[in-house]
Amino acid sequence: MAAKLNRDYAVGLARAFAGAILFGLPLLMTMEMWAIGLHIAPARLLLFLFFNFAVLVVLSRFGGFERTATLTEDVLDALAAQAVGMLASFAILALFGLFRPGLSFAALVGQVAIQCVPASFGAMIARKQLGSGEVDSDESLAQRSAGYAGQLFLMLAGALFFAFNVAPTEEMILIGHKMNAGHALALVLVSLGLLHALVFTVGLAGQEAAPEGYGSWRLFLIFTIPGYAIALLVSLYVLWTFGSLDGQGSFTLARIAIVLGFPAAIGAAIARLVI
Repeated sequence: MAAKLNRDYAVGLARAFAGAILFGLPLLMTMEMWAIGLHIAPARLLLFLFFNFAVLVVLSRFGGFERTATLTEDVLDALAAQAVGMLASFAILALFGLFRPGLSFAALVGQVAIQCVPASFGAMIARKQLGSGEVDSDESLAQRSAGYAGQLFLMLAGALFFAFNVAPTEEMILIGHKMNAGHALALVLVSLGLLHALVFTVGLAGQEAAPEGYGSWRLFLIFTIPGYAIALLVSLYVLWTFGSLDGQGSFTLARIAIVLGFPAAIGAAIARLVI
């Protein structure tokens, strides 16, 4: 029995590394992320790592790279995912030759730490995405994800992952500067419409069934608007962490958040497909 458990854990770790590389590679090859890793404020980075770890702990209850039954196991699952994300990020960045002689220890840590966020997310959900289908038949996972709070959390996790993948790029700020008030309002309406349609309407795999007795307007008020609010708050937090909002006026800040809120809202809507 012990040998089987050890083997299962080793397989889980291997899948976690594969998931970390699969989900983290696009940003590991992004120049803006290299620059952010070198210059990000340490306090903001540390706070974001704590936030990411908290998300991983809760995410473990919905389907980590191992089955868990207690909070302690969820914390250990999250620690393992975070460690795998850091190791995978370090290995890939070293392979790319980004750790040259003279690079300070603080810069090295910053590079690895910021990159480990998407990598740790990939490690956490690797069992579902790269496994042999055992998660889909696990009824306990469906029970864990039941409830309003659980659905809102999944929206937060999906928004965080999607927003993080595009937030480092300068195009987010450039688009925000080019938009006028009409463009911003149109983008808000499109984001709300897509979020609502993708969650309840178009029949995607993993899509939520509308609660019995809920009409379209009630669903819009209870799920879509809070989901979009979560997407905007996540966008603002990620942009603040990267320093993209520093020195921006309030109107420009709002437009940049709305721009990033567009992919974040899509991430919130399709989180159930990924997690």
